[in-house]
Amino acid sequence: MSTVINLQPITRIEGHTKVAITLDDAGNVIDTKVHGQNLRGFEKFCEGRPVEEMPRIVCHICGICPWAHHLASSKATDGCFGVTPPPTAVKLRRLMQSIAYVSDKILHFYFLAAPDFVIGPDADYSVRNVVGIIKAAPDIAKQVVHMRHLGAQMLEGFAGRAIHPTFSVPGGVSKPMIETERQKMLGPAQELLEFSKFSMKFAKENVFPKYMDTIKSLGVIEVGYLGTVREDGALEFYDGKLRMMKSDGSYEDFSYDRYLDYIGESVLPWSYQKFPYAKKWGKLNLSLENPVGVYRTNCLARINVADKMATPLAQAEFEEFRAAFGRPAHYTLLYHYARLIELLQAAETVVQLLNDPEITGANIRAQVTAKAGRGVGCVEAPRGTLIHDYECDNEGLITKVNLIVGTTHNNAAMNLSVNQTAKTFIKEGKYDQGILNRVEMAIRAYDP
Repeated sequence: MSTVINLQPITRIEGHTKVAITLDDAGNVIDTKVHGQNLRGFEKFCEGRPVEEMPRIVCHICGICPWAHHLASSKATDGCFGVTPPPTAVKLRRLMQSIAYVSDKILHFYFLAAPDFVIGPDADYSVRNVVGIIKAAPDIAKQVVHMRHLGAQMLEGFAGRAIHPTFSVPGGVSKPMIETERQKMLGPAQELLEFSKFSMKFAKENVFPKYMDTIKSLGVIEVGYLGTVREDGALEFYDGKLRMMKSDGSYEDFSYDRYLDYIGESVLPWSYQKFPYAKKWGKLNLSLENPVGVYRTNCLARINVADKMATPLAQAEFEEFRAAFGRPAHYTLLYHYARLIELLQAAETVVQLLNDPEITGANIRAQVTAKAGRGVGCVEAPRGTLIHDYECDNEGLITKVNLIVGTTHNNAAMNLSVNQTAKTFIKEGKYDQGILNRVEMAIRAYDP
């Protein structure tokens, strides 16, 4: 008779889920499943709302990355109204996105992921947490809190809110940046960049070399990847073309308003969360031996699909990463490495945009008029490619919404990674809290 090990709650992630590990009579793993337990409902209860309200509503989907939803929604509403925001508005949107990116990545690396590496994956859970990090490295912990505070101050000081923003509107943004605001943000922006450089150096010296054997064995799967790139192939967070890459490195590019031609969504009985898959690769198959249709998003996917980074410091780290791990890199725990490369690009982008003369331009919004239409907005959220698809009627009221968020894209891959981890580490019914934590580590790498 089979035995089920339930891991609930999964700790140090941004939300709620559980993992069920099924063992056979000999105590070996038959299967492992990630259960999405929460019905969200945004796609339905947004119907009937004025389209211009959407950027203010959907940012409540996530309190950790509200800016990603806010901006993807704004781009979708631009499409519904058939308007193109002025260049200054686009740069202000990108600036806010990049600041939020920096804060998000600092949070994940130091407070959610680091206890597994600084304290150790086998340490008792009573110390393998953020409090343990503070005790083990108090000076770094203070810097982390300070940097997170700086990012929040920059967002709130200029845009009014750090969380659940109302800054971006159809056709542009709600306010311009004046010179005194720009000057006030330059110092904190440079601080964030310096801490990003420190974080990359710290991890390369103290984390990744120490755990390379774990990186090469935990949660490893060979699947495809999806991310956004510019026309020149550089990694892009705000706007560009989508690139769907197979596990062998071959890829196809397409505009994000054509996502339905490439991405299907499957429903499986153990999760409220949908399972997107690559349509052209065949019907979704979640077997470890022959996964079909499975792709990943988020930072490792973006590093894999990109030909290069968009900023110099990030590019230098990207070249070192690719020389060491190839393209595409399949080790799941390399998400943490890729996340820090992206942290550098985001921090560099903040400084670049604040030094762009056009950032204080006065033309910040195109005129909009209500009409029937459809708009697809896509940005790269910290968790992965984020797609908002809206349709509205002649009065500008929403008639249909489809959302595919970063964590949802990764749902199939997370199930494969935890299954691989459980089968690798649990043998003959023998496991302890360190082994079960490794199953959680496979999930935390995706930052769901």
